[in-house]
Amino acid sequence: MSKSSPNTQMNSSISVFFDARFTRTTHHDGISRYGSCLLAALLEAVRGTDIEVTAIISDEAQLALLPECRWVRLNSPTSPQELVIASKLNALGADVVFSTMQVMGSAGRKYGLILTVHDLIYYSHPLPPGDLPAAVRLLWRAYHLSFAPQRLLLGRADAIAAVSETTKDLIAKHHLTTHPVSVVSNAAEVTASSVRDMSRHDAKTIVYMGSFMPYKNVETLIRSLEHLPGWTLHIASRIEGRREAELRALIPDRARVVFHRGVSEDEYAQLLDEATALVTASREEGFGLPVIEAMAQGVPVAISDIPIFHEIAAEAGVYFNADDPESIARALTRLSDESVWRQHSRAGQDQSQLFNWDASAAALIDLIRDVHAHRP
Repeated sequence: MSKSSPNTQMNSSISVFFDARFTRTTHHDGISRYGSCLLAALLEAVRGTDIEVTAIISDEAQLALLPECRWVRLNSPTSPQELVIASKLNALGADVVFSTMQVMGSAGRKYGLILTVHDLIYYSHPLPPGDLPAAVRLLWRAYHLSFAPQRLLLGRADAIAAVSETTKDLIAKHHLTTHPVSVVSNAAEVTASSVRDMSRHDAKTIVYMGSFMPYKNVETLIRSLEHLPGWTLHIASRIEGRREAELRALIPDRARVVFHRGVSEDEYAQLLDEATALVTASREEGFGLPVIEAMAQGVPVAISDIPIFHEIAAEAGVYFNADDPESIARALTRLSDESVWRQHSRAGQDQSQLFNWDASAAALIDLIRDVHAHRP
């Protein structure tokens, strides 16, 4: 298919609009990658069926990070026009709309609506991402003061998609919705590579990929180097200069930390290929794509002892207490034994394949058909 505006839908088809307006324009973040990969798998899965998919974008630059598909350009999700977006989708003939977030406008909608919940992190860690506009950050803080706004948002939908079983359990625990909740799982963008023929147990290098929000707990990760003489920590993510200075001030004497300030996909793959482990000391996660991607490449993962990591890594992970630098060091030291390293390398590759985009697309199609069947 070519990239174009949607044509008039046949009456017998189910017209699905996929809200891809949270796609980045130059490089993916977690939600952007989730939407792009899920859309690609969905487009393939509905080929030759009665489901026709149109992506909603707000900036044509987003198309560079999306699969080739039908699309329509509407307002930004942070625009005041979001209050009337449902009228635009009604006019376009939408039967079902799927959003990769839960904040989509819905007043006056005549279509089925599926909203996505990634995590509940910001209720316990309310600091908003720094790249949001000041007004949005203020609303963000107000929104996370209680679960009441979340319940109102989710109450507008016909069904909810959660990106993991852990998130689904949290939705139930906090009684956030009475609507059906299905898991439309996150997954790695890559499939497992062949079994590693070279062990990196003695490389004494570890890789961190992720943001630098307080709940990511990169500070404790850096402090653990005090107990890992001769080890090098590679921080692959883009980082703002002031935040880098804060973290550099924590580096123990004679410890080595390399700030890459962002890497290409190939550079990141090379870093992982040469590493003893990927490591994250995060206190909470909605999923953990870097963990899955490292496992797929045969790289062992040393990770926080939290529910979501047990869900995605299971026995393949080497777990530690995220608030204890010595516990982190002990977990990494275990992987300096070649037999342990190889065991976790193989287990990680097997485990990573339990999460794949084809299965996620199939789950979303089931949800779309169920919502469509129950709409008046």
